[in-house]
Amino acid sequence: MNYLLGAFKPACNISVTFTDGKNRKQVPIKKDNGQTVMHPLFQSQETIAGKICIEPYQGKKVEHNGVKVELLGQIEMYFDRGNFYDFTSLVRELDVPGEIYERKTYPFEFPTVEMPYETYNGVNVRLRYVLKVTVTRGYAGSIVEYQDFVVRNYSPSPPINNSIKMEVGIEDCLHIEFEYNKSKYHLKDVILGKIYFLLVRIKIKNMDLEIRRRESTGAGANTHVETETLAKFELMDGAPVRGESIPVRLFLTPYDLTPTHKNINNKFSVKYYLNLVLVDEEDRRYFKQQEITLYRLKEETS
Repeated sequence: MNYLLGAFKPACNISVTFTDGKNRKQVPIKKDNGQTVMHPLFQSQETIAGKICIEPYQGKKVEHNGVKVELLGQIEMYFDRGNFYDFTSLVRELDVPGEIYERKTYPFEFPTVEMPYETYNGVNVRLRYVLKVTVTRGYAGSIVEYQDFVVRNYSPSPPINNSIKMEVGIEDCLHIEFEYNKSKYHLKDVILGKIYFLLVRIKIKNMDLEIRRRESTGAGANTHVETETLAKFELMDGAPVRGESIPVRLFLTPYDLTPTHKNINNKFSVKYYLNLVLVDEEDRRYFKQQEITLYRLKEETS
C-alpha cells in the first residue's frame, strides 16, 4: 500500500524565492479555507525577479520536456470557479528538455511589469497575481507549482475634492440637510461632516451612518450585485429637535476597505457608499445613500 502511495507522489519539490523577499513587505491574504497567508507586496512597474529551485526526491530523476515560469494576472468569478481570465501573461523558458538528477536552481526576471489592477478578494470574484512554474512532462503528467504575490497601486491626492451636500425629507414631516467634507477619501482617512435638522415632525429614535460596499460582477442580464455593510456608526440616540446639528467623525482605518474599482477588465466593479439611516419610534427606516470614491495613498516611510 505504501508503495502505491509513493507512486503518486510528485517526483520533485519546487520552491520559488523572490530576490528581495526577506526585506519586502508581507501582507495577509485570506484563502478559500479561511486561513490567512502572508504574501510579498509589489506595485505596478516593479521588476519581479528571483530563483526557482527544483529538487528531485531521493533516488528519483525528473525527465522533462522543458521548464518554464509564467507571471499571470487572473480574474476568477466564483460562479465560474476554476476558469481564470488572464489579463497579464508573461513567460520565461528556463530549461530545454532533459533530465534533472539533483537540486537545480534557475534565476528568473520579469522587468518593469505592467500590473494595472490591485489584488482583490471579494464575495463573488477574486483578482490575483501568481508565478506558475511548470515542469513539462508527457506520460507522467506535468508538475506545476504556484507562488502568489500581492499587488497594490497608489494614487496621489486628487487635485479637486468637492464636499457633498444633500437634502433629504418627507413632505411636512422631516427635512434634514447633511454635509460631508469631501467626496474622495484615502483608506486611512477620516470622514467629517454635519447633519442639520431643519424640520422634525416624526419621532426619531436613532440615526446611524453605514459604509457599504457594492460589488458588481458580470455584464448585462448576467450582472450580479452583492452589497455588504462594512461599518455601522451610531450618530445619535434619542429624538432630535428642529435646528439641531449633529457632528460626524468616522475613522476609516479600522475597516477592511479597498480602493474603488471601476469596470476592471470588463469583469467587475467595486463601489462604496455612505448610507445615512434614521429609525423612528415605529421602527420605520428612512435612508439616503451617497457614493464616495476611495483610493490608496502612498504610506510615508520613516
